[in-house]
Amino acid sequence: MSASCAFPMCVRASRGLLRLRCGAPAAVDVVRTLSTDKPAAGHDGATGGLAQAILQERLQQQSQGQPPPAEGVEAARGGGEQAGGDKKQKENTAYAKKMVLRLAGLMGLGGAVSIVYIFEPPVVQQLKRTVKYFQDYRQMIIEPTSPKLLPDPVKEPYYQPPYTLVLELTDVLLHPEWSLATGWRFKKRPGIDYLFQQLAPLYEIIIFTAETGMTAYPLIDGIDPQGFVLYRLFRDATRYMDGHHVKDVSCLNRDSSKVIVVDCKREAFSLQPFNGMALKKWDGNSDDRTLYDLANFLKTIALSGVDDVRSVLENYAAEDDPVDAFKRRQAQLAQEEEQRVGEWSQQKNSGLSLGSIASRFWRSKQQ
Repeated sequence: MSASCAFPMCVRASRGLLRLRCGAPAAVDVVRTLSTDKPAAGHDGATGGLAQAILQERLQQQSQGQPPPAEGVEAARGGGEQAGGDKKQKENTAYAKKMVLRLAGLMGLGGAVSIVYIFEPPVVQQLKRTVKYFQDYRQMIIEPTSPKLLPDPVKEPYYQPPYTLVLELTDVLLHPEWSLATGWRFKKRPGIDYLFQQLAPLYEIIIFTAETGMTAYPLIDGIDPQGFVLYRLFRDATRYMDGHHVKDVSCLNRDSSKVIVVDCKREAFSLQPFNGMALKKWDGNSDDRTLYDLANFLKTIALSGVDDVRSVLENYAAEDDPVDAFKRRQAQLAQEEEQRVGEWSQQKNSGLSLGSIASRFWRSKQQ
């Protein structure tokens, strides 16, 4: 073979070796092997030397960061297209999984609806009973237990007091105290016995408290051994409004014009503000005389035969302590009455003296 034919063969050989170099790391070993082999005799030696020179030049260019030949670029493009196809396949797989999960959810919902439809009578009845239970429980907390908390007034020959007195238990009649040694204890306010004895013939005495019946019932037994309290109402009879237990006078089944509510919180009678008296909260002081003064105040109202107690209590609605205000007014009235009696006595004495002088003058004239 001539030298002119040997050169193209060398070029083709070098391209093949370059493909091996760009395709895989094993190609480097092949190139190194070819470059270290001894050349053959004749023109084959020349061809081998030329191929070795070309290979060394290509390897030097690649080590200097020059771009790979066109065959390497095409291989890189093929790898990118393969990576894009893998990504698209992963997206399709995720979408398929999502659709399967949705379909499974719809099937589960349909199965639940079918079960409810098949077993409708027992399931629906149980749900209705549960809902009704919670509604009744809420109603019991918010609304009074009955629109008529008290029985109808008694008729002759039985005696029905003309007025109704509603008393709070906590901080009006009793004061709760707690200590480490005794725990919770309730102190009896001075004047409870006097209050009951003085008002029992004139008022229908009712204890209406925001405490529970379990707590309040034995306490009422302790402060009223003689049975002056005719009726007892507890927390379940109140109306729960804005965080307060309100005593609705309209639910007592009594004439509202003859009902007086005594409490230490104005919110307790907020529905009928002129039916109530707000006393100061008792702090447990043993020298307290409020119940004595309260008994005199309520006794005065009853003995005066007031047609509507609201007209009287309205005058004390703005007072911080209505009992103390009543005492001041009573003292002022007593002073005015004493002054009036003194003036009348003085006029009477002066009239008697003038009459005696005139009678003496008349007798002397006749003589």
